[in-house]
Amino acid sequence: ETATPGTTEAPSATATPPSPGGAAAACTGNDENRSFFAGVAEAVAWDVYCPVLPAGWFVDTGSFRLAGGGRLEIAYKGPGGSRLELREGAYCSGDDDCIPDAPDAGPAAFGDRPARLLDVGDGRWLVVAEEGAVNWEVRSIALDRAAALAFAAAFARVGG
Repeated sequence: ETATPGTTEAPSATATPPSPGGAAAACTGNDENRSFFAGVAEAVAWDVYCPVLPAGWFVDTGSFRLAGGGRLEIAYKGPGGSRLELREGAYCSGDDDCIPDAPDAGPAAFGDRPARLLDVGDGRWLVVAEEGAVNWEVRSIALDRAAALAFAAAFARVGG
C-alpha cells in the first residue's frame, strides 16, 4: 500500500490547528500532509515523526509502505535549494550498508530520541536514531551543521 502526501504552498511558522488534530497538528504543511503522518502512525507499530519547519518549506515527494515492518519516506524542499529527506521505519531490514559509513560528527537528537550526526560530505548531514530493526533518519542538503541539528531536534512525535 502506498499513499502520497500533497504538496503545499509555503507553510506558516504558526499553523492553524488542522482538522486531523492530535500530535499531527505540529506537522509542517496542510491538512493533507498532517493526515498523511497521522495515517502512517495509525498503521505502524513504531513511532512516527514529522518535521516542524519554518515558512518556505514544502513537501516534494512522499510515500509509505506497510510490507516488511513498514517504512515512510518523504522529502521537503526549502529556501535556497535546501532539502530534507526523511526515512523512518524498517527501511534498513537486511541491509547492513543502509546507514552510510560516514564520519561521526557528534551527538544529535531526532525529535525526542537520542541520535548521532554523520558528516556525509558535500554539505550534507545525516541525523540517525536506531532502535533494533527500526531507524529514523533525516538527510540535510545545503544546510549548515547547526541548521541540520536544529531541524532534526524539532521533529514532533505523531504516534506509533
